[in-house]
Amino acid sequence: MTLEAEINRRRTFAIISHPDAGKTTLTEKLLLYGGAVQLAGSVTARKNQRATTSDWMELEKKRGISISSTVLQFDYSGYRINLLDTPGHKDFSEDTYRVLTAVDAVIMVIDAGKGVEAQTRKLFEVCSRRGVPIFTFMNKLDRPARDPIGLMDELEAVLGIRSVAMNWPLGNGSDFKGIYDRIERKVHLFERVVGGMYRAPVNVTGLDDPQVSSRLDEQTYAQVREQIEMIEMAGAEFDHDRVLIGKLSPVFFGSGVNNFGVQLLLDSFLKYSATPKGRVTAAA
Repeated sequence: MTLEAEINRRRTFAIISHPDAGKTTLTEKLLLYGGAVQLAGSVTARKNQRATTSDWMELEKKRGISISSTVLQFDYSGYRINLLDTPGHKDFSEDTYRVLTAVDAVIMVIDAGKGVEAQTRKLFEVCSRRGVPIFTFMNKLDRPARDPIGLMDELEAVLGIRSVAMNWPLGNGSDFKGIYDRIERKVHLFERVVGGMYRAPVNVTGLDDPQVSSRLDEQTYAQVREQIEMIEMAGAEFDHDRVLIGKLSPVFFGSGVNNFGVQLLLDSFLKYSATPKGRVTAAA
């Protein structure tokens, strides 16, 4: 492999969020896809049997938060991925700010039931000032969530960044049944499973397929069709160049804990995120 090819296959990114928005859960699911851990909650690496989970300190395990930065490296679909896990708690934000100077892109996780929260706003501003590409994951659709159009409007109103929906949720809470992929024009219908599974069983079909309408109640199906038509007509168009300079955020909907939409997020992120860039450092 040439040096240029090796560089182009690398992705170095961080996940930012307000505490409890689901950053650690999403991190674990991404590691599962890369084969770095075998089951949710596992701490064993496949290759060398050493700990690889991001929350490795005893205090982190007890408090359920990340308080130190960790580099997690894994391979997936031909890419070499460096995931820089950062502290989510505001008391350790200085460490996070330093880490964000080393990444080429970020995934911003937002609790779909709460919207943009204080710590997310601060971390977004750090990334925005540097022109870092920002991908947004609206998480926890398996719980009662806010209107998806309202969530996207909030990104522009509160954070000042335009957004483009890469996919669209089919319902929310207990009625969250799947994702409509706007790029591929396909519906991914998910099944909830219990215990150890991280790849949610999925059936891929079209939006007009009767099994889609049969999985949703009449009102939800009609609402989804109306919302998709609305964003097709009035929503922002995907512009890769604007994504790469941090002026447009691709938005994905899903549920990290159920692994609904996580693979769609990962595949699109790797395809559209930035490759490593040269950096100018201060002279010694």
